[in-house]
Amino acid sequence: MSDSTKRPAVVGISGSPSKTSKSRMLVEYALAQLAARGATIQLVDLAALPAEPLLGRGATATVAEAIEAATRAGIIVAGTPVYRATYSGLLKVFFDLLPQDSLIGKIGVPLVTGHSPAHALSVDHGLRPLFASLGATVIAGAVYATSQQFADGKPGRELLEAVDRAVAEALALATAGLSGPGLRGT
Repeated sequence: MSDSTKRPAVVGISGSPSKTSKSRMLVEYALAQLAARGATIQLVDLAALPAEPLLGRGATATVAEAIEAATRAGIIVAGTPVYRATYSGLLKVFFDLLPQDSLIGKIGVPLVTGHSPAHALSVDHGLRPLFASLGATVIAGAVYATSQQFADGKPGRELLEAVDRAVAEALALATAGLSGPGLRGT
């Protein structure tokens, strides 16, 4: 087996409309950790995609490429802030564009940020079912981060350690025989 067939393909999806998003920061950190462990990575910033095609009204190459990246990857890291006790509308409309069952055999890594612990269940009541609706296996150690876990706009040590554990779990699942397109570099 060549080295390229051992490298899982990972796409990180930033579901925040904000340019200074804490959830995007966590997605970027997770992608850097995955790249350091040999994964090929790609970031999809949903806020940078054109709105009309993202809403399913027309098509553009950039939205088609984002959909292709998500369906090709073996690990999908999705970051979102909590809005009204669940994931962002940007993340919802993007997942709505993915073909049914397109995440079967893929691993989902939810990274959610909220102001307080009050919305921590949004991971279990929102992100897990969203991933599962398309067939993904979701890691047990999903991350919910509060504003208090960021100091001067930067994630604290404990939060980064939680993301490190999520990354390690995703890679363990990817190498434990959960096979699908993207997990073995295909």
